[in-house]
Amino acid sequence: MQTKQINLTRGVAAAIALMVAGQQAVAADPPEDPCEPHEGASVTEWPSPWQLRLRTLGVITEDSGYVNGVPGSALSYSNTVTPELDISYFFTDNIAAELILATTYADITGGGTIGGLGNIGKVWLLPPTLTLQYHFTDFGAFKPYVGAGVNYTMFYNQDAGSADALKVKNTFGTALQVGFDYMVDRHWGVNFDVKKLFLRPDFDVTVADAKLTGKAKLDPWLIGAGVTYRF
Repeated sequence: MQTKQINLTRGVAAAIALMVAGQQAVAADPPEDPCEPHEGASVTEWPSPWQLRLRTLGVITEDSGYVNGVPGSALSYSNTVTPELDISYFFTDNIAAELILATTYADITGGGTIGGLGNIGKVWLLPPTLTLQYHFTDFGAFKPYVGAGVNYTMFYNQDAGSADALKVKNTFGTALQVGFDYMVDRHWGVNFDVKKLFLRPDFDVTVADAKLTGKAKLDPWLIGAGVTYRF
């Protein structure tokens, strides 16, 4: 009986020793950080593929165009400054699509043989433009890009000046783009952007009861600067 008690006491002591040793071993291992990625795990540079920009935009048109059947006729257009909003979606770190939204107006003035008409009219235009971009990612916070795409320009609130009536027709065009973002931190940056729209709508005009047609070669440069926010 005494021998059994001695063996039992030894067994309990051994079990306690094993438990203490196990607890010390666990305490010696540092806890794993659940937020720390495992070796080989993919780390996403940006938290979201969506990006917004808000720019101040200068619209500089080319003074070109004509009235059909009127030799020596010419047209010129006013330059404007307007706000612009664009929305980008990044398919990869390098490839993105950008939808550009802005609206502005153009005063149309006669030139050449129709210079005596002065201000022919004023139209507002909304040219939503979609571009596909390539972003260069090897320059740290400096992120240049190039792009190309299409736009569909809608003309509204058309008012005739010296003309009796004026109707500029909606039209498709193409666009080229170059610019850069300079990211101040993970979300915020500054942006500079230049776009060239190839925009040449047809128009109908009535002057002194004569109904005429023509083409307005606007082909504006869009030069913008503003802020970038990456979600």
